[in-house]
This record gives sequence, C-alpha cells and structure tokens, in this order.
Amino acid sequence: MSASTASISANSVSASLRLSVLDQAPVSEGMSSAQALKNSLDLAVLADRLGYYRYWVAEHHGTQSLACASPEVLIGPIAAATSHLRVGSGGVMLPHYSPLKVAESFSMLSGLYPGRIDLGLGRAPGSDSLTASALQRDRRQRPQDDFPEQLNELLAYLWNEMPADHPFARLSALPGSPELLQPWMLGSSAQSGIWAAELGMPYMFADFIQAAGETVAARYRRDFVASPHWSEARQGVALQVICADTDAEAKLLAASYGMRLIHMHSGRRLDKIPSVETALRFFEQHDLPPSTLPSGRRAVIGSPARVREQIEELAEAYGADEVMIVTIIYDHDARKRSYELIAREFGLV
Repeated sequence: MSASTASISANSVSASLRLSVLDQAPVSEGMSSAQALKNSLDLAVLADRLGYYRYWVAEHHGTQSLACASPEVLIGPIAAATSHLRVGSGGVMLPHYSPLKVAESFSMLSGLYPGRIDLGLGRAPGSDSLTASALQRDRRQRPQDDFPEQLNELLAYLWNEMPADHPFARLSALPGSPELLQPWMLGSSAQSGIWAAELGMPYMFADFIQAAGETVAARYRRDFVASPHWSEARQGVALQVICADTDAEAKLLAASYGMRLIHMHSGRRLDKIPSVETALRFFEQHDLPPSTLPSGRRAVIGSPARVREQIEELAEAYGADEVMIVTIIYDHDARKRSYELIAREFGLV
C-alpha cells in the first residue's frame, strides 16, 4: 500500500468513527470511593463538552479499586448533568438480576432522558465467585446458567414482543413507555458475538479484557441476522487508552495500569489504583520494564498522533464504526487530559 493510499484509508476510517467513553470509576491511592463517583460525573460533563458520542458506566462488585457496583444509579445523574451524550451501562451483568427489573429500571431512565439511554448487557459475573454468590437471592444452590433465556425475556419486554399467551405478557407495559432504549450485547468471547448476531443486536467487543478479538468481530458481522430493530451489523470495540502530550509521559502514566493488571492476573488483591511512584517501585523490585502487561492484554499508549494511529488501526481491524475508550490511571486530571488530547486529535472539539 502506498503512503497516499494509506493516508486516504486512515482518513476514511477517522471520518466515520465514533468515539465514546467507558468509565469504570477508578479509585486511586488516597482517594475515597465517594470521590471516585464525583470524578465520574466530572469526566462525563467534560466528555459531553468535548464531543464524545456515548458514555457508559461499568458494573464491578466486591472491589475497592472500582466504584461502579450499580451502573443504573450513575446513569441518571450523568444524564441529568449532560446534554448530548448517550448514557448507558457497560454493562449490566444480567445473570444477577430479574429481566423484568432490568427492563423496568432502564425504561424509567429512557422515559426521563428520551433518545439517550443505552443498555449494554453482559454475561460475566463482574466479580469473584464469592461475591457472585453474595449477590444471589437464593444461595441454596448454584445459580442456573440460563443467560439466553434471560436475554430473550428481557428483549421481549424492551421491544414489546412478549407473546400474548406468555404468563408475563401483561407485564410488558414498561413505566418509561413509549420511549425506547438501545440494547447492546457486550463480550470478550466468541459466544457473546454469536448471540448478538443471532438476535440482530449491536455488539461491543471488550478488547481491553481479551485482546485479538478480530475473528470474533468478523464472525459476528458475517452471521448477523437482520431484525426489525437493526437492519445491519453494528460493531464497536472497547480499548484501554492512555494519552499524554508525549510518548514518554504516557508510558509513565501507564505504569499504574500495568501494576494493577499484574496483580489481578496473579490473584493478588490491589485495593486502589497505585500511584506512578508506587508502580515504578514495584516494577523495579521485580526487575520488569514499567510497560509490562500480562499476556492477553494490550493498551493504546502514547502521544495524540500515536494514539490516533493505533486507534484507527484497531478500529479497521475490528471492522468497528465506534471505539469506546477506557482509561485507568492514577491521576484524575491526567485522565481528563487524556480524553481532551484524543478529542482534539480526532477533531471532536
């Protein structure tokens, strides 16, 4: 490929690419969880002003390093504080909940904020096995793995497609009607892509959890079955991104993220996001380069131009028309700066 052809290709990718935010409400050393939640609101207001398209909040349980146990609680205040962003969950871990309860909660949000609410759905527990057990109402036996049935019931409520002879048919009159919300399938495995394709749903692949999901994305697009709600496949990819004014500064900021991941993969608990100084001491003690990441993980790290190049390459590899950016670093101001630099580089502002 010639340099001019490559430039044309990159420009076409960038022109059609939506940029969005995935917020996990990181809790840094010396910070309270309450402050992390306030930081989420602060970042959302900034993202709205910068021109990001979507703002999703995650669901994680039983951890002191992420203050995002209940996305639906954060979605309302974020939607109220912003004007343009679509706001949603990235995602709701459906196995913990009643499909009706999820449908009613998000329908209420959609009624309050018409045309702006998304419901990202996942199958993973968002926690360890002990915490997952604590979340269950009935602990006498292991919960049944009936995610496809849960998902179909939930979509029947949301899309008002419950069969007339179904015992729950009368419950499909949701409190936020007639406003509709947008459901997405989330995942980091082949199975999530298969379900999304079969049901005609948009699909967001979590590359920051499991890298190299390009084949999963390709299979989703190939097997997509058009539905009354989506006529064609809609592919997104969520990436861990750390941007700073220079490559060196970005790599330094990324040390905190790397230390946290190494602890997670080794089964050791790390209560808060470590400072850069703490992380550098850790890497030095273990004779590791500060940029070390565990196997199967990757991150987009660098100056604005370098970050844009990597984002566009990965978006093209995934066939994605949207990139959702998650940034886990110690300093909140540096995190905001990262999103500002990316928005400026892509011309969002």
